[in-house]
Amino acid sequence: MRVVVALGGNALLRRGQELSAENQRANVRTACAALAPVAAEHELVISHGNGPQVGLLALQGAAYQKVETYPLDVLDAQTEGMIGYMIEQELGNELPARRHLATLLTMIEVDPNDPAFGRPTKPIGPIYSAAEAAKLESERGWSFRPDGDAMRRVVPSPLPRRIFGVGAIELLLDAGYVVICAGGGGIPTVYRDEPAPAGRRLAGVEAVIDKDMASALLAADIRADALIIATDVDGVYRDWGTPQQQLIRKGTPAQLSASEFAAGSMGPKVQAACRFVEQTGGFAAIGTLAAVEHLLDRSAGTIVYPDPAAVMRGRAR
Repeated sequence: MRVVVALGGNALLRRGQELSAENQRANVRTACAALAPVAAEHELVISHGNGPQVGLLALQGAAYQKVETYPLDVLDAQTEGMIGYMIEQELGNELPARRHLATLLTMIEVDPNDPAFGRPTKPIGPIYSAAEAAKLESERGWSFRPDGDAMRRVVPSPLPRRIFGVGAIELLLDAGYVVICAGGGGIPTVYRDEPAPAGRRLAGVEAVIDKDMASALLAADIRADALIIATDVDGVYRDWGTPQQQLIRKGTPAQLSASEFAAGSMGPKVQAACRFVEQTGGFAAIGTLAAVEHLLDRSAGTIVYPDPAAVMRGRAR
């Protein structure tokens, strides 16, 4: 089976932990111990979050004022390499030496006319005073929103449109590699029309692509059989946070769309899972990383099936 596992941020950093290399290494080691049995039995592609890591690099960059702050696409590339290195090393320690791993820097095209560019919502980097934020907004064109008593930069989160390098990913899978790619939602890029002789050119853009939506597109493009979205809760809940909350064990995209889920947390995961299932006829699962094998055999978490008949059978067609 060809499987894409999207690791949530908790796979790299527990809530409240300091963003130290030691903490990240320990959490990646735990994640890879859970992923190793899947890698041993299936073709595996791993994507991951990178929000805290990009935030740390942005904070460090802000402290060095001799040069302009590095753009987000460059920070995304840096974190893809760093996190991919850790996953490669720790998962490689769990697998036989003959099983190879590869990390790919993954550019993803977004639409420059995506409405998200007109309403930035994704917080990034350090906090600023109101005066500092106003100065940066004037000098650099950044957008800010209140964060407690301070201000924080926000950037657009456009939908992924096209993943570059799908052919390379498939070649590696066919050769028996575990592939780590599309980390942090990938490196956001757009095509721009430049004056002659440059013409149409690909360039990075200041944005953050949702990791789960990018993973769903990736899984569809490589014809995966399953998309596993690993998070820090055991599934999708109806009426979450109320006395009436109830785990949704299985359903179709149409059934799940009848309920509302938090826009900043579970909502994008449900949307990504439904999109993959609608496009491919495969199945998606949302649950904890510790239960990843049970998510794959559909005995844990929330399972999204393509149609009511598959729900009744308890398996995807």
